[in-house]
Amino acid sequence: MYHTLLRYCFILLVNLIVPVGLMADDIQSIGVPYVQNYPKSSYLSGNQNWSIAKDRNGLMYFGNAEGLLTFDGKYWQQYKMPNRQIVRAVATAKDGMVYTGSFGEFGYWSYQHKKLRYTSLVNLIPKPYKIRDEIWKIYTVGKRVIFQSFSSIYIYEDKKVTVVKPPNAFLFLHQVKDKLFAEVLGKGLFELKGKNLIPLSGSEILGNTGILSVLPYKDGSFIIGTGKNGLFVYDGKTFLPLNSLANSFLKTYQLNNGVKILNKYYAYGTILNGLIIIDENGNIVQRINKSSGLQNNTILSLYADNEQNLWAGLDNGIDRIELNSPLYFYFDKAGQFGTVYSSLIIKDKIYLGTNQGLFASPWTPENGTLFNSFDFKLVPGSQGQVWNLQEIDSQLLCGHNDGTYRIVGAQMEKISNINGGWTIKKLNSNANYLIQGTYTGLVIFAKDANGKWVFSHKVAGFGEPSRYVEQDNKGDIWVSHAYKGLYKLSLSPDLKQATNIKYYDGKNGLPSNFNINIFNLENKIVFSSDEGFLLYDEISNRFTKYDALNKNLGSFYTANKIITAGLKKYWFINHGKMGLVNLSEPGQTVIDSNRFSILDGRMVQYYENISQISSKLYLISVDDGFVIYNTASSANYAKKQKLPAVLIRKIEDITDKYSTLTENGSSEEKIEIPFSRNNIRISFSLPYYRQSKVKFQYFLEGYAKQWSDWSSATQKDFTNLSSGTYVFKVRAKISEGFTSEITVFEFVVNPPWYGSNWAIVVYLVLGIIALIAGKKIYEAKLKKDQQSILNKLQLEKEAFVKREAEATEKQIIKIQTEKLQAELASKNRELANSAMSLVYKNELLQKISEEMTKLKDENGKKLSEEQLRKIQKVIDDGMNDERDWNLFESSFNEAHESFFKKLKANHPDLVPNDLKLCAYLHMNMSSKELASLLNISLRGVEIRRYRLRKKLEVPHDKNLVEFLMEL
Repeated sequence: MYHTLLRYCFILLVNLIVPVGLMADDIQSIGVPYVQNYPKSSYLSGNQNWSIAKDRNGLMYFGNAEGLLTFDGKYWQQYKMPNRQIVRAVATAKDGMVYTGSFGEFGYWSYQHKKLRYTSLVNLIPKPYKIRDEIWKIYTVGKRVIFQSFSSIYIYEDKKVTVVKPPNAFLFLHQVKDKLFAEVLGKGLFELKGKNLIPLSGSEILGNTGILSVLPYKDGSFIIGTGKNGLFVYDGKTFLPLNSLANSFLKTYQLNNGVKILNKYYAYGTILNGLIIIDENGNIVQRINKSSGLQNNTILSLYADNEQNLWAGLDNGIDRIELNSPLYFYFDKAGQFGTVYSSLIIKDKIYLGTNQGLFASPWTPENGTLFNSFDFKLVPGSQGQVWNLQEIDSQLLCGHNDGTYRIVGAQMEKISNINGGWTIKKLNSNANYLIQGTYTGLVIFAKDANGKWVFSHKVAGFGEPSRYVEQDNKGDIWVSHAYKGLYKLSLSPDLKQATNIKYYDGKNGLPSNFNINIFNLENKIVFSSDEGFLLYDEISNRFTKYDALNKNLGSFYTANKIITAGLKKYWFINHGKMGLVNLSEPGQTVIDSNRFSILDGRMVQYYENISQISSKLYLISVDDGFVIYNTASSANYAKKQKLPAVLIRKIEDITDKYSTLTENGSSEEKIEIPFSRNNIRISFSLPYYRQSKVKFQYFLEGYAKQWSDWSSATQKDFTNLSSGTYVFKVRAKISEGFTSEITVFEFVVNPPWYGSNWAIVVYLVLGIIALIAGKKIYEAKLKKDQQSILNKLQLEKEAFVKREAEATEKQIIKIQTEKLQAELASKNRELANSAMSLVYKNELLQKISEEMTKLKDENGKKLSEEQLRKIQKVIDDGMNDERDWNLFESSFNEAHESFFKKLKANHPDLVPNDLKLCAYLHMNMSSKELASLLNISLRGVEIRRYRLRKKLEVPHDKNLVEFLMEL
């Protein structure tokens, strides 16, 4: 109860001593607001930026050393003056016109032929007057546009220019609402009313150092800034010096310009030392220069837009300062204290623990003003790596590479020699003890008789490096090792001994042994890993994914660190990216991360530190300083803001080479695209300049069926578009969830030449002609088809007759063939019969010859040899009678007319006996029959067959009879 009361008293004290500037709608005085640098390398134009303006669509214009610059939040574009003059002045009118002035030239810019082009107004100057110097200021008042040079004022109205000449040279013209003030050198301050200059009496007090700023002040008065004499207040009658501490600064560093911001602050740019912001009482609230974020200390121009941005045109570059920003920065530009690992505010001091030691500075301003520049000094004896700063029971403890210290004011008191005090916290089981994780295990601290924390002992039995240490509801101590996994151990009742030590790694369900950290989230021990948060199930002795948490954390489910941010609020840090998670609504997880995107990668990885100063303020350690986050300012601004409309910027033809169709797709001019160039790129941007992640969603009617996914891309290509009308819709949203209205861009892809209106008329005429011609052609074709059908029928008839004739002829041929085959068969039979008759005759004669030798005369004696020879001769003559052969040959030739021709043609060396043998073999006669016909022995037949085979060259594997029958 005592500790709780002390904490609430401390928070109340901090809220009381924190300057009024920390309240919502106010500019904080701690650190500097976020400064976004736009160097020359980003906008690719001249160094110097002399003037700044913003149009009704949110587009920014800069008068640059090389011409006119435009910026839409994403794309920069440069436009040259006719003679490449420096643009000294730029102004925008309510009708969207942009006016610029330069040496010997002034005019306006407008979109002509879909490109931003310049139109000079110099030719409207009356003939007696000529412009021979620079235009330094341009203001729009109603329908009038006033251009001011050192020698003249030119009033452009109703397409006419009127010249106002001063008694002496002008310095600068200033506009305050509808009033215009100009300093005439040596004469004082004048008011321009209509076309007349009215002197303001008493303005001589301002001196001759130059009136460089006139701004509205309290109760209808004016605050006037001079080059070297500081600030004055003019109430319409008298000029009085403003009693302000800022005067000394502005006199020393030479005020150059000024602008009113947030309705109650004034920003003044100087030539020598950046800018300052003061309140209405003249107190310095902010001082921003090169050492605190600006690119250059010479402020050539200042402009406050309607989104709480302060734009500074510099001698080298452009800067944007977020007024009323929820994040305020303090950077160690000089490298005084190195990399910050821990930070803390106690009472009236801020402490930074770095790799070089412990640094301290007064937290509350000593001079009573709101502005605080800090003065960090090394705490003696703290040199070395500081890991942790922790306030426990109103005592500041410092975990150091050399041990652990108690910090009292600017004094270091060493209370432990154990190296590497990574983390220290109270034991849940006994609030009278602290447990500390070190390089070599765990250390216990206790209070002495005076209530101070002192070293008690080192826990025995456990010596592993202990980066994260947590105690669960059962009193067990969990320790994470950066590379080995997890340990769970119990402490003995006297806290001196580690008992029941258990080691957990991948076997117990851990995704890996690396980067497993331990945190207490809503009184529950959770374990971070690269695959999401885990819970330990004691029953199964395994780790399981904490799905109820992981699914609501988005990309932060793989966060490697959790830091308490107050009641049910936690900082989740995912490898350099941070988000504030609110768990106060049951069942809901609200994540605010995009507003902190400017801090991505700027915190010391694995040693991120965020301290809660009060219920509204947080101190965030970054590698080269710290950042103050004010939730009140953040919430207040979020309620007020409204997103501007998305701008359709450049439309490009990307068919084969890149060419610009229009530089402003948001204009009302309709874009028509030839069908042959139907590949386009649409660029778009949100003219929202405060630091935030912008995402876009688009939809092309006539091409797609639904909106695209949200993306940070600011260009979209559409290819092979068919002819027709398309409507491109785009909207944006920022980190806080605000969504802009839909911006619409309509364009037409013209049909190809063969699809144009004239082509359609020609098609209609040709169609009518084609119908008439088609009718005639059809009729002619019908007649032709009729004749063709008749011809076809005639041809088919003739073909049928022909086919019938051919069929009849074939039938006749078939009959004749069959008849011939029958005759051939008959002749073959006759031939065979004839041959058989010859065989029979020869056999008979042979038999007679054999029987004749057995004949005897009447006396029983054999016949005489003479008689037998005579009879044998008759028999031999009968057997060798050529008439039989001739008759057989004649019959054979009739049946096989080509047989002997082929034989004689292929084998001319064949003799008649060979031909005779071939004929008989062709008749497939046996050797016995051949012997009878040829009147030779069977042996003779075989010999003659063999000789014939050789003459005919019959292959060995071929039968002689088959060979002859195939002829």
